[in-house]
Amino acid sequence: MLARLLSALLLLTLAACFPVAPQVPVGPSYYVMRHLDTQPGVRDAELTAQGQRNAQMLVEWFRNDPPAVIYVSSTRRAQQTAAPLAAALGIIPKVYDPANTAALVQMVRAETGTVLVVGHSNTVPDIVQQLGGTRPDPIGETQFGDIWHVAGLNGSTLRLSLSGT
Repeated sequence: MLARLLSALLLLTLAACFPVAPQVPVGPSYYVMRHLDTQPGVRDAELTAQGQRNAQMLVEWFRNDPPAVIYVSSTRRAQQTAAPLAAALGIIPKVYDPANTAALVQMVRAETGTVLVVGHSNTVPDIVQQLGGTRPDPIGETQFGDIWHVAGLNGSTLRLSLSGT
């Protein structure tokens, strides 16, 4: 009897020494962001020097969850935002029409693996919401570097930052 009790205690002690692996969210993983820093008021502006530096930071930022697919709008600023990450991953970004959010969402939902969408201040809230996430507040004209992660079957939504703040 004492031997059985000691055996049971030993098994419980050993079980406590081995942590259980965290649950990986089941379902899709989407990242949605506005293009990075540009000069305000310039039509189809290119990224500023700061925007280019921030675009380079995306390579490290996505190190642990790299996208399998990247969607960019047809604007230079969106394409320049994704270019360093796409090059590092060997991905050719897919260009979408920023005026047709419904078509974009349909294409994104058909993908497997992690997906990054680079959009605009006036499209990101709609994209996040239509992908099943919580709609973000309006994005200000000078607000750059926020990334929304919509994950899992329940559309868990996190607002993250390229700068980590």
